[in-house]
Amino acid sequence: MAGKRRGRSSNVQQQRAAQRQRGGSRRAMREPAAFTKSTGCESEVLYEKLTIDQARRGTPAHRPVRVYADGIFDLFHSGHARALMQAKNLFPNAHLIVGVCSDELTHKYKGYTVMTEDERYDALRHCRYVDEVLRDAPWTLTKEFLTMHKIDFVAHDDIPYTSAGSEDVYKHIKEAGMFVATERTEGISTSDLITRIVRDYDIYVRRNLQKGYSARDLNVGFINEKKYRLQNQVDKMKETVRTVEEKSKHFVYRVEEKSQDLIHKWEEKSREFIGNFLELFGPDGAWHAIQERSGRMLQALSPYSSPRGSPSSSPTRRGSFSSDCSPTSTTSVSPSCSSVSPPSSPTSPRKGKRSSLE
Repeated sequence: MAGKRRGRSSNVQQQRAAQRQRGGSRRAMREPAAFTKSTGCESEVLYEKLTIDQARRGTPAHRPVRVYADGIFDLFHSGHARALMQAKNLFPNAHLIVGVCSDELTHKYKGYTVMTEDERYDALRHCRYVDEVLRDAPWTLTKEFLTMHKIDFVAHDDIPYTSAGSEDVYKHIKEAGMFVATERTEGISTSDLITRIVRDYDIYVRRNLQKGYSARDLNVGFINEKKYRLQNQVDKMKETVRTVEEKSKHFVYRVEEKSQDLIHKWEEKSREFIGNFLELFGPDGAWHAIQERSGRMLQALSPYSSPRGSPSSSPTRRGSFSSDCSPTSTTSVSPSCSSVSPPSSPTSPRKGKRSSLE
């Protein structure tokens, strides 16, 4: 029975820890991370030393595993965020504390920063993986500091960090078994970003002059200011010329495209007109058929007839002439044909009776 009770209580503690973790993640989405108190961790939960294996199993269930990661975090970028994401996800129930060194300490041991310490603090507070931000973090971690903040493990990349007269400032942390390695993101770092700016210094100075910054703000002399402004004007003219060229090219292309369309349409219409013309007036066209039909209709309405005075077409002339007379001669009459008397006209009977009486 006692074992069952301990198992139940352990399950309840794990559930409560998971609820606290979920509540903390939801809080991180709505508001920035809190600052660590200078007096250290004031939790009343019993603090006991953990091994990495225990932390990875999710034990102890009554409290989160407190992970510490420190750095400068100047020009906060994706490489910083990826390192903190790895530190946050080292253990199932991790509470990530991020220590940020002050300007004084950073300028002393590493060099001048672009962002002020307050800007760097605020950048870390708005990272979703961070639970607490510890301001003015120490350059070297002491046993007293780790105990005061109840830190279980320290997360950093495994490359030896030489600084402050030490070959590796995390050497004693590694020997104590409290170091957990994260991986660096290649191709991005604060030094790389600063190198880009220094390499293209003139470009960024001209860019900021265009945006309204004064030469004094940019720490630029009078001659250099005039040079940069002249270069800006030249670039503007080049851009204007380039824009005009692109527009003219586009206009010419559109004119050529439209002319090609017009020529294509004209060719189509020409072919259509020629086809219609040949279909109407060609040898086998409709106009030829209409002419043939009209000719046939005219022949049907008015057939061919001979002239009335033709001697060959008169039957009476053929019957009245003898064989000795020439039918073709109308003016001269041969003597043999002179005795032929003309036929009597049937229309004058009285005259005929009279001649017979005589």
